[in-house]
Amino acid sequence: MNQNRYWWILPLVAVLLTGCASLSASSQAQDAGRLVIYSGRSESLVAPIIEQFSQASGVKVEVRYGNTAELAATLLEEGKNSPADVFYAQDPGGLGAVANAGLLAALPEDTLAKVENRFRSSQGLWVGISGRARVVVYNTQRLKAEDLPDDLFGFTDPRWKGKIGWAPTNASFQAMVTAMRKEWGEEKTKAWLDGIVANQPVVFEGNMPIVAAVGSGEIEVGFVNHYYLYRFLKEQGEAFPARNHFMNNGGPDSLVMVSGIGRLASGKNEENALKFINFLLSPVAQQYFAGQTYEYPLVAGVQTMADLPPLESLNASDLTAEQLADLEGTLNLLRASGVLP
Repeated sequence: MNQNRYWWILPLVAVLLTGCASLSASSQAQDAGRLVIYSGRSESLVAPIIEQFSQASGVKVEVRYGNTAELAATLLEEGKNSPADVFYAQDPGGLGAVANAGLLAALPEDTLAKVENRFRSSQGLWVGISGRARVVVYNTQRLKAEDLPDDLFGFTDPRWKGKIGWAPTNASFQAMVTAMRKEWGEEKTKAWLDGIVANQPVVFEGNMPIVAAVGSGEIEVGFVNHYYLYRFLKEQGEAFPARNHFMNNGGPDSLVMVSGIGRLASGKNEENALKFINFLLSPVAQQYFAGQTYEYPLVAGVQTMADLPPLESLNASDLTAEQLADLEGTLNLLRASGVLP
């Protein structure tokens, strides 16, 4: 990705960090220190904004990218010996696992207060950065929105055999299954998983290839996060034959998730960790997520894309981010259903 596209952020970031940092200008010039990030968010999405933070603050940033669940497992294994300062997760499940192990430090109240209560840990151990809505992406040359079921359970109908795409190893998919467990219960959620498996879905590693496959006609529908479609529309234009369908039924089908971040209690660079977290919650970074990755900003007063339904207009599930933190239970169910090995 061409990071020069984001030149406009740099001077604003510099102003912001001047107010956030307690380091003097002279000490920053000598050595602003370092920061180690474990990122469950993909490099293509967040590398530009991390690089802008590093350039403006002078902090030397090291990033380890990977699957959120795998990084959470790594942190649990490393324990207090982990080199990580912050864990930037794609969803609350990984954060919950790390928080429950006692590895995260409480964040300052003024940091937590920047987002609504539902988008952060009730214990103050992590905070949401941006929001993603779960949708069904569908091929507009083969389907109309009214052809789609009223809820996700409808996709267990044999009519959808061989026409569905999903990504069971993806953290956002797993968060959706967690929501199903919380609202539908274990039995119905397993029945849904069994029904989709019976319909022989095409398995993908992530959301992007699902949207591409829907656009090419390889599959008719896919279970994804809303923002991936907008990347295709930007690159290929409005003629790209796929669109998002927001279920808007108030159930787990209408889940709005957050990506979130927490500070490792054992991290050696506390000041830089807090500086980075506050930067991600600044209007500058929130506008980046709204304008460049097409996500929902969680801080008030930030503009979203004109054709993106406002967050408040979605009849979203009322599950809190913290209720989606039971990753272990979801992984157990996915294995029991044969979805994961």
